[in-house]
Amino acid sequence: MPLPLSPLALSSLVTTLRSAGCVFAEDEADLIAATAAGPAELTAMVERRVAGHPLEHVLGWAEFSGLRIAVDPGVFVPRRRTEFLIRQAAELAPNPAVVVDLCCGSGALGAALAATLERVELHAADVEPAAVRCARRNVGELGRVYEGDLFAPLPGSLHGRVDVLLANVPYVPTGDVALLPVEARVHEPLVALDGGGDGLDVMRRVAAEAPRWLAPGGSLLVETSERQAARAEEVLAGSGLVPRVVSSDEWYATVVIGTLPTGSAGTPNGSVHRARSGRPLRRSATGSA
Repeated sequence: MPLPLSPLALSSLVTTLRSAGCVFAEDEADLIAATAAGPAELTAMVERRVAGHPLEHVLGWAEFSGLRIAVDPGVFVPRRRTEFLIRQAAELAPNPAVVVDLCCGSGALGAALAATLERVELHAADVEPAAVRCARRNVGELGRVYEGDLFAPLPGSLHGRVDVLLANVPYVPTGDVALLPVEARVHEPLVALDGGGDGLDVMRRVAAEAPRWLAPGGSLLVETSERQAARAEEVLAGSGLVPRVVSSDEWYATVVIGTLPTGSAGTPNGSVHRARSGRPLRRSATGSA
């Protein structure tokens, strides 16, 4: 039940948040008031937000693809733009589908795709223990969550069976990490942000192993920046996948898709499709840059 605040108290809360640099101060004030169990918790939540903690960590949840995803402190916050990746994955998934969510963080991607599909066998993995604990809460009975580095903890029975491989890998170049907003670079795990020299190091590792896990015709989907997309295509093609780029101006999102040829021999190509339609970007106080 929302904590009842007088108009004066709510206005004061908004002013405090706006002074701390919160762009959507009114929305954040409403969310904090609706989440706090009492005045003491409200004060503590506001203090954490003013100190630069991500709103999602303060609330304990993030809205993603129509779901309320639990997000614990120290766990990567799912970005709203990544919903565009889920849309692409849903279009590619057969029925039933075997889905793997690597670098799963809170488990938001796997949970969202599983909620979209009729029948799914879901497996998720992350190297961060805190993320694994969080993902297990969000995935629940929808699938299984493993702790370990990339493919390492997955059961060998998945070899050649994965229809959709979601890999929300870190893609910020090491030199750019210091330029990220404080709520990301201080309060989210570095392993979920730093993608190496050009930002594609982890993606290279995923792409190198992906053909062994994908079913014929199965696809790997990764999010990247527009400036990295061409190089990412080259990486996927070099691993024997047929790459394409799908981007959305509305979602400010770029997704690179690599599909395993259905035959024993495939000829990778660099075809690019630019999506300019789709649902308009829904700006939310629980969305992250």
